[in-house]
Amino acid sequence: MTREEIKENLLVALDTIRTRKVRSALTILGIVIGVTSVITVAAIIDGLNAHVKGRIQTLGSRALIITRIPPGFTGGRLPQNIRTRKYLRFDDAHYLKETVPNLEWATAFSNRINFGEVVDSMRYGNEHVERLFVRGVEPEYTYAQPLFTVAEGRFISPYDLEHSRSVVVIGNAIAESLFPHADPIGKMVRLNGREYEVIGVFEHDPGLFSGFGVDQFACIPLTNFHKNQPEIKEVFLQVSVREDADMAVVRNQVIEALRRERHVKHNGENDFEVSDADFFNNLWDQLTGAMALLTGVISSIGLLVGGIGVMNIMLISVTERTAEIGIRKAIGARKSDIRLQFLLEAITLSGIGGALGIFLGGVIALLIRAAVPSIPAAVSIFWVITGVTISVTVGLFFGYYPANRAANLDPIVCLRYE
Repeated sequence: MTREEIKENLLVALDTIRTRKVRSALTILGIVIGVTSVITVAAIIDGLNAHVKGRIQTLGSRALIITRIPPGFTGGRLPQNIRTRKYLRFDDAHYLKETVPNLEWATAFSNRINFGEVVDSMRYGNEHVERLFVRGVEPEYTYAQPLFTVAEGRFISPYDLEHSRSVVVIGNAIAESLFPHADPIGKMVRLNGREYEVIGVFEHDPGLFSGFGVDQFACIPLTNFHKNQPEIKEVFLQVSVREDADMAVVRNQVIEALRRERHVKHNGENDFEVSDADFFNNLWDQLTGAMALLTGVISSIGLLVGGIGVMNIMLISVTERTAEIGIRKAIGARKSDIRLQFLLEAITLSGIGGALGIFLGGVIALLIRAAVPSIPAAVSIFWVITGVTISVTVGLFFGYYPANRAANLDPIVCLRYE
């Protein structure tokens, strides 16, 4: 078939859609819904992937985090073999630094995150903030975790740690709430009822989804944290591997050193967990994979309904245009010409639905990004091409049967049809 014939068939297809506007609109609605959901969710997932993985990289691509409890644990009752594990100790970080030569930094920290009936709070005069995160840290923490960068004042010093001083470095959001019109450095605040001197303010960092960032943290010396919260026994370790060292080799060295320090039997399982950025990336991929699978199922239902609609309208079109098919065959049209004509109509229907779906998906993604900046939805060229491919494929698949049926009609029977 020549280019002119293809153009003519395409114009016929568009004319058919124009003359049956309501029926055509209802036919492509399912495709519009299916493609819109695919594009919207894909845009959200792509945006979130870039955002979350960027945040994960701020932990440090050369960092290892050591915990007693598996980092993917989301609640519930721990297995017996994990519950009975010995707690990590503050001194374990110093031991690793001395034992593993390829470590650049090693530090320990503890958390107090209490969102129960009694919440952590900080007060200054008549101002107060609640639901903050209190973390006990060592001076090396900012090197091991560069996300915690001091913008004003200073960080915790070895002197603060050694003397268990009541000093605190606060997040930017905490500083703005407590000191809207004053310099926070040197001011005395009450953290959970105890007096602390503000010695520094972290750089602004709203965090992941504007809900868990440096802005909400208050860091105090680890020794002071342990003295005032002796009931909190959970300790975390973070180490940073030198740039010229092999991550896998150093990881194994860290594991072997901790096994010796914790007297783990040579044939026993590790009683601690070592995680890196790849672990958190894989964990996030699993979560988004489940979301994509669910969306795929929902979108497939919409596309199936749309495809059936395309097939239905094409079968009706074949019946209504039986006489036209007979005339075309009588003047020399081949089966392939008739088949291609109706396939082009089906592809045009589904293509229009796909184009509308892509447009609506992009608009919804932009609206989500504008309304909720913490969800940076972004439509990529890949998903635009995927949307076009899906809609064309639906047209081909569901349009082939009506097109083939039209191509196989007997011209004599067609000419007698009324």
